[in-house]
Amino acid sequence: MTTTDQGSLFDLGGRVAAVIGAAAGIGEAVARGCARQGAAVHCLDLDAVGAHTTAERIVEAGGEATAAALDVRDGAAVDAALASLADRRGRLDVVVATPGVNVRKPLLDYADDEFDRVVGLNLKGSFHVIRAAGRVMRTHRRGSIILFSSIRAQVVEPGQSVYAATKAGIVQLVRTAAAELGPSGVRVNAVAPGVVETPLTAPIRNDAAWHAAYADKSVLGRWASAEEMVGPTVFLASDASSYVTGSLLFVDGGWTAADGRFAPPGM
Repeated sequence: MTTTDQGSLFDLGGRVAAVIGAAAGIGEAVARGCARQGAAVHCLDLDAVGAHTTAERIVEAGGEATAAALDVRDGAAVDAALASLADRRGRLDVVVATPGVNVRKPLLDYADDEFDRVVGLNLKGSFHVIRAAGRVMRTHRRGSIILFSSIRAQVVEPGQSVYAATKAGIVQLVRTAAAELGPSGVRVNAVAPGVVETPLTAPIRNDAAWHAAYADKSVLGRWASAEEMVGPTVFLASDASSYVTGSLLFVDGGWTAADGRFAPPGM
């Protein structure tokens, strides 16, 4: 491999990417990051105003972007949005989905409607994205689908029962889709963030003790910014990860690597 080849590994020039959840947080950062790498980005979100704002910022920075409203809980709408984008552009190379919701409360106190809300968005919404993107990419015989799981797919704490179950479920959806779509040249992977400063985590950041406890759990001693999710996502979207599929990429500052932080005497 030449130096030039290595330099172009993360290049998304000429590719079409759909980023679902692009109005804010990780999704916004990823949309802008893909555009910086040369992708034409279609920003999708339930928050149509926010999605259009992200697209406008990409265009202002010299990139190419469009936007539309999308609710991932509506399977027919997801099918139509991704199929239409592929028809208009003649291709669909990358699909990233970041939306998620959490209801923090003890398992025994969970109401049925709360269960349905978390599972409906996190797990069923992810299923809709994989199904729709997979159908399009299988036809084109190329593509990368990237979903967002969490450290909660592997480790839990009180109040995280249903959220954790959905994030673990996403991993198994990803693995199965990777196995089924691999022969068609389509890769499917998931990113597992730790604690990231986004609108979803605002209640934690507003509690000083809670915020500090989470920062201390990371071996880096801090939270991540949404921007720090861009590099791993672009990696999975690009040729740099051409032999990576069915994987869960932890981007958690070492949260899941360290079982305790006590340093024995002499260390």
